[in-house]
Amino acid sequence: MQDVAVETYNDKVVRQFTIATIVWGVVGMAVGLLIAAQLAWPSLNFDIPWLTYSRLRPLHTNAVIFAFGGCGLFATSYYVVQRTCQVRLFGDKAAAFTFWGWQLVIVLAAVTLPLGLTQGKEYAELIWPIDLLIAAVWVTYAVVFFGTIAKRRIRHIYVANWFFGAFILTVAVLHIVNSLAIPVSWTESYPVYSGAVDAMVQWWYGHNAVGFFLTAGFLGIMYYYVPKQAERPIYSYRLSVVHFWALISVYMWAGPHHLHYTALPDWVQSLGMVFSLILLAPSWGGMINGIMTLSGAWQKLRTDPILKFLIVSLSFYGMSTFEGPMMSIKTVNSLSHYTDWTIGHVHSGALGWVAFITIGAIYNMLPRLFGAERMYSIKAIDLHFWIATIGIVLYIAAMWIAGVMQGLMWRATNPDGTLTYTFIESLRETWPYYVTRFVGGLMFLSGMLLMAWNAWKTCASGREIPQVRVPLPAHA
Repeated sequence: MQDVAVETYNDKVVRQFTIATIVWGVVGMAVGLLIAAQLAWPSLNFDIPWLTYSRLRPLHTNAVIFAFGGCGLFATSYYVVQRTCQVRLFGDKAAAFTFWGWQLVIVLAAVTLPLGLTQGKEYAELIWPIDLLIAAVWVTYAVVFFGTIAKRRIRHIYVANWFFGAFILTVAVLHIVNSLAIPVSWTESYPVYSGAVDAMVQWWYGHNAVGFFLTAGFLGIMYYYVPKQAERPIYSYRLSVVHFWALISVYMWAGPHHLHYTALPDWVQSLGMVFSLILLAPSWGGMINGIMTLSGAWQKLRTDPILKFLIVSLSFYGMSTFEGPMMSIKTVNSLSHYTDWTIGHVHSGALGWVAFITIGAIYNMLPRLFGAERMYSIKAIDLHFWIATIGIVLYIAAMWIAGVMQGLMWRATNPDGTLTYTFIESLRETWPYYVTRFVGGLMFLSGMLLMAWNAWKTCASGREIPQVRVPLPAHA
């Protein structure tokens, strides 16, 4: 009797997305480093329109969120759903379409955004033909993922797949509703919303892109890869289920905190603030669940740099999800909003949480995907961890200090009511912190380049690309 079925996992698309994650991570962070340098040394745009900060900044955000982060989510969700359901991915051709379609979206973004072709919406800048392609890829992604869930051999649906599933469904709704527009040419369109309604829909989308794309999806990564790398079960499965339902129920209502002191009705602003504060509980519940998985095995952190990435990412997740609700309080927001404090907050989450959990997951699965015994250099992983961690701390500390300073300078007034400081004075005082931010970003990018080298050597050392066979059910 055969011990295994003839069917094998579809890891080809996982390998493709994994390599793309590393490549786009390097590209996206290199663009981010360039615009960080431009803020310190403005002449670095060379008076070329498509190299100006205003053109490259949306390219950077799209590259790190949707190219680096998106490819990481595709790779890990396809890897996890096959192994937790013990079936091959549903629809090989559909899965291949999601890879090539998503790469086309990224390339089109890299062409159109520097040319100034944009809808002008945060995290939703891409013009309407690209929006249609995104929708087509995303619906196909949902079909592949939920099709795999539907044909699973394991009756139970592991909690990581709950988070992946919620992220896929919610991002589809967010993207389609926020992108509704009336085209007037191949590159221009008018949104169907106007005024305060348009702003409300945009930040319903914008904050939930953070909440579901950059939080729920990566929590799916956490719930699989942390227990796997620690070789221990998740600390509390019951807490993971409570975490899931609490998070997805509350996150949807927090968007108005981006619009404090605007034309949005005051009661809507207050509602966003209240739900943001409530979010602290489920967020920290998830962080504690992940970190406490190491109970009884803390010594692994001394010798396992991959586990360092995963656990420290949870620490940054906890810090960011404490800071976010605090910044949503109106009195705090009156100081922090429009300052570099917000930039520090965003990057503590983006680099410390999203990038670190993605890097840890890639280090975990890359040798398995390419038939290597382990990553080529464990010492390089450890070096990557320390370079990146120091880089993040420099970056976010500089932005926190600069942001508080800016907020205090901008609202300082003389006895006669005139402003104490001019805006240019605040820029002059901020300059050293922009240089520090550049150094921190340079360190983080250096770590990504080290990772790319380590990944290349690991792939080259693999004996052959393995065809991982699907186990037969226990009763077979």
